[in-house]
Amino acid sequence: MNKKGLAILLRSKMRPLSPASKVNHVQLAPLDVNKVATQNASSKTPRDFGQVRESMHSVISMNRKEILDTALSEFSEGYFSLSQENRHKLLLILAREYDLNRGQVRELMKQYIGLEIPKGDGIDEHGHEVEGHLSAFYRIERNLRHALNPMYAILFERLNTHPGGLKFLSTVRADILSIIADENIASIRALDSYLKEKLITWLSPANLELHQITWDDPASLLEKIVAYEAVHPISNLIDLKRRLGIGRRCFGYIHPAIPGEPLIFIEVALMKNIASTIQEVLWHDPPTPEPEASTALFYSISSTQPGLAGINLGKFLIKRVIHLVKKDMPNISNFATLSPIPGFMQWLLSKLASSERSVPIFSENILQPQEERALLDAYVDSTEGRNGMEVLLHLLTSTNHEWTQSDGLQPILLRLCARYLLHEKKRGKALDSVANFHLQNGAMIGRLNWMADRSEKGLTQSGGIMVNYIYSLEHIEDYAQAYFSTGHIQVSPDVLHYIEAMEKNEDSSCM
Repeated sequence: MNKKGLAILLRSKMRPLSPASKVNHVQLAPLDVNKVATQNASSKTPRDFGQVRESMHSVISMNRKEILDTALSEFSEGYFSLSQENRHKLLLILAREYDLNRGQVRELMKQYIGLEIPKGDGIDEHGHEVEGHLSAFYRIERNLRHALNPMYAILFERLNTHPGGLKFLSTVRADILSIIADENIASIRALDSYLKEKLITWLSPANLELHQITWDDPASLLEKIVAYEAVHPISNLIDLKRRLGIGRRCFGYIHPAIPGEPLIFIEVALMKNIASTIQEVLWHDPPTPEPEASTALFYSISSTQPGLAGINLGKFLIKRVIHLVKKDMPNISNFATLSPIPGFMQWLLSKLASSERSVPIFSENILQPQEERALLDAYVDSTEGRNGMEVLLHLLTSTNHEWTQSDGLQPILLRLCARYLLHEKKRGKALDSVANFHLQNGAMIGRLNWMADRSEKGLTQSGGIMVNYIYSLEHIEDYAQAYFSTGHIQVSPDVLHYIEAMEKNEDSSCM
């Protein structure tokens, strides 16, 4: 094994290659890696909380640059040495004590309301009198803009220009998000909103470099690909080399302030056709010869920074990769994904469980009459369910996913999955997070694939079903705009027929 392979193997804690380990993936999610990084940072000499708080105040209040750089370094080092509890305590102080001065804002607003808007009478040919009246408006508006900036804005701005500051701010936001997950605190939500807006500006596509990641990249970068791959974990060095080799591409966004570490990366398989199972993508050997490929399949997109949650870097990444691949490989005409449906089983099991908890008149039967009859006829002796909903619930919650051996569940689960993707909404948008991501980027729901991911994770999250989202170069912007403005979902006839069949059966049952 060469030095690079050994370095990746050791630092990423990957298992050595063995035939038995070929399909057993090491689960290394981004949040776990972040936790390890935090623990490593916290292992340094701990700082007194008061000292870290004082260094934070110094960064916000001082103006001398030669001292400011030292204060910024002291604050960031001190922050990393704090326990999670003390970090949260410090962020609460930052959010509450370094907020904007509302007394000043109110006073300026009173002055602004008291101004009389000039009507234009008695103006000379140069408009001097109007300009004189408006100068008071300009002055107060300028002061208002300044007053509406919270004091912690100074901290964020100065950290952003400090070496390592942007990465540090991402860590800070991850800590803010962990507070929000536990408590609904208005000042913390305001702090998060402000920092998120600044990060969106600082991480605009114009500031990011699109980098094709290959085996020739440094081991330190490849190590991060292994560690942060969140969709289909990389199991060994051969798996990693395959994903970076012939018939495969990997692209990442890198920011100059965080060199050698992609903020987000996407993995692409070059294939003859749109894949219907993840097994053929990950383990198909040999790969399709690149000149024979007509499809670029996006099968994994992973963020490396938990603190950048909600900042849609993937939207710009996918579009840039599509155009780059199309430019380099004119033979590629189809762009699609093979995506998980992470919220499907949670939604389905919740719906099914409601039949046991609720009075029948208040519960929704999501099964069609013929599906109900089929379930009762096939499984009435093997389950304790009183109706089709209870039977299906008992089947899906059985040990070892025994239900996957039943062909009778395929049409039922595919129809319910189509309903979930198309009809289940949150604030007018798709309830499923991955669906919402691709739809807002201008994709169409193309095809549902039965037993496309038989891994434990795939069966638990989506019943093994995966979906192809199709990206059409001609319609990306139109589809994205339609979804953004009205929530309209573009869907292929292959998926739509599940819903149409359901509606037809419902109509006939009412006749």
